[in-house]
Order: sequence, then C-alpha cells, then structure tokens
Amino acid sequence: MSGLPMVVPEPGLPGRVTIYEVGPRDGLQNEKTAVPTATKAAFVQRLLAAGLPVVEATSFVHPRWVPQLADAAELMSGLTAALGDAARELPVLVPNERGLDRAIELGLRHVAVFASATETFAEKNLNRTLDTQFEMFAPTISRAREQGMDVRGYVSMCFGDPWEGAVPVEQVVTVGTRLLDLGVGQLSLGDTIGVATAGHVRELVGAFAAAGVPADRLALHFHDTYGQALTNVHAGLQAGVTTYDASAGGLGGCPYAESATGNLATEDLVWFLTGLGIEHGVDLGAVVATSAWMAGELGRPSPSAVVRALTPSVS
Repeated sequence: MSGLPMVVPEPGLPGRVTIYEVGPRDGLQNEKTAVPTATKAAFVQRLLAAGLPVVEATSFVHPRWVPQLADAAELMSGLTAALGDAARELPVLVPNERGLDRAIELGLRHVAVFASATETFAEKNLNRTLDTQFEMFAPTISRAREQGMDVRGYVSMCFGDPWEGAVPVEQVVTVGTRLLDLGVGQLSLGDTIGVATAGHVRELVGAFAAAGVPADRLALHFHDTYGQALTNVHAGLQAGVTTYDASAGGLGGCPYAESATGNLATEDLVWFLTGLGIEHGVDLGAVVATSAWMAGELGRPSPSAVVRALTPSVS
C-alpha cells in the first residue's frame, strides 16, 4: 500500500494549512494511567521532528482536576534542557493567573485560555457562569499580553453540548468576540462532542465573518465521534480557515464531557490535505511512526485510520 495518496488539487481551497498539534496536552489529558514525563517529552520532540509547526505541550491546570498533567513544570523544564530556546515557543494551556505565573517563570511565550460557549459546561468545567468566566480570563490575558506573550483562546461546545443540546450560533460568536476583545490572537472553535456537520461549520465561520472576524483569526478543532471530522475540515477550507487542531494518533477527549471521544487524528488530516495538494510541512511517515510508538506505550490500538492502514501491526 502506498504511503501517500495521489494528489488531485481542488480549486478554490487554501494553498497552505497550519496543523496545530494538541496530542501531548489534549490527547493525553484524559489518560487514566500516568504517562511518564520522559515519554511525554519524547512525544513532543518526535512530533517536532516530524515537521509539525506548533505542538501544544501541556497545561498548567491544578493536578486535582487533571492528574495526568501534574508534571507540567517538570516536563517544560526538561524540554528546555533538551531543546534550548525552542522549548519556550511551545504553547501551554493556562486556566487562570496561577497557571500563567508558572508559564512566565519558565519563560514561555505562547499560552492559551479555555472558555465555554454554554452555561452548563462553564459551570462544570470552570465553576463559572457563561458571563462570569470572562472575569477569570481578563486579567490572565491582559498580563500575558503585557509580558509579550501570544494568547490563544479555545471555545468549547461550539457545535453542541451534551447537557443543553444545540448551541445557538450567535451565542458562540458572542463568546468568541468577547475573547478577541480581551486580547486573544486566535480563536479555536471546538466541536467538543463531535456533532458538527459541514453546513453548520460554514454557518458558524460565516457568522464570525459577519461579526467582523475574518477566517484567518479562527482555528477549527474537530472530534471524530460521528465520523464527520474530515468532512468538517473540508467545509472549513471552503470557508477560508487555514488552521486546524489535530492530535497524533487520534488521542484525546475531554475529562468533563464523557461523550467527547477522540480528536481528529493528525495522520488522517495530513493524508487528506496531501491528497488535495495543500501544503502543511508534515512528514506523514514520521507522525505515523510516532503514533504507533505512543500506541505501544499506552498499550492499546491507535484510533487513527491512517495509522492502522500504514502500520497494521498496531491495529
């Protein structure tokens, strides 16, 4: 079987896409068995070596909430020792000012905050209301910007919520634009439970455009719960979005939403983009090998269709 698809470009799509790798953070955060810090560090380094331009390394969340990421400071210190100044370019999630303090102490340059598009998830994930969550983000974003840091804003439950059902598009736009007004540079719109469909994607991106937010300020973060992730990427490309979150091997979920199954697999996205002739700079074989290795470390098959196809021994 060929290691790459035949290239057949589609007119009207972007010529290049940025893959924002979230495997080490979003991919591993829900693992019940502790992954050794050295394994996480090797994971990050292998992903960087595969050509992924952005690799989100960890989160400075309180260990009580996400025990898997309790070693965040140790991991980042180890990566700094191994990679030098390049490690400071790795993004990390900071849920609040305490998390930001830790990122500043380590000299990191890229952080992200995590907001909710719905009332219920804001309460369950942030212990805030839909409106008061911004009181937590405002000082974090402001201080990060004062430090010269780049800030990304994740918005979860943009396409559906397991408790509230369908989420009004205008509600998502309101949350997103408030984050941008606070100083966030890029918004990642999350399909946390994987219920988005192509028309919904186009409608949401169009609604942001109508609110004055161009597609180049947006990223899309899909889960493949219902097998729609790549279809949704295609809709996003048609709408002009050029940044897509993905997780090596399709790892990940959300610890606060049981219906949130795995992220879009980086390998599946790379295969898809390669077939369309869209540049991404990622070595597919290297990412597949990395995910096959991580599947072995975790002791279970990779959810990625491309990993299974190219390395049948891990299926």
